[in-house]
Amino acid sequence: MGSTVLSLRIDGELLDRLRSHAAKRGMSVQDYVVRTLIREDFDERFKTAVDETEKFYGEADGEPVADTATDTPHGHVRPSAGIA
Repeated sequence: MGSTVLSLRIDGELLDRLRSHAAKRGMSVQDYVVRTLIREDFDERFKTAVDETEKFYGEADGEPVADTATDTPHGHVRPSAGIA
């Protein structure tokens, strides 16, 4: 996988906050931003996978998916249990 340059224009106050967050982790601002974007992308892909799994398993025998992990159809734990 290659890399590409992305140029951003951001507010000075935001840049200061990014520098602070990056410094706390011993990272450059660039590495911190890239890591944050990767994590956000993973979170979105994971949520999509959970949603698709719930669609697939969600209505067992016509029963809707329960609202809590302990109150599930047939006693099964939902894949998204504990995930906001």
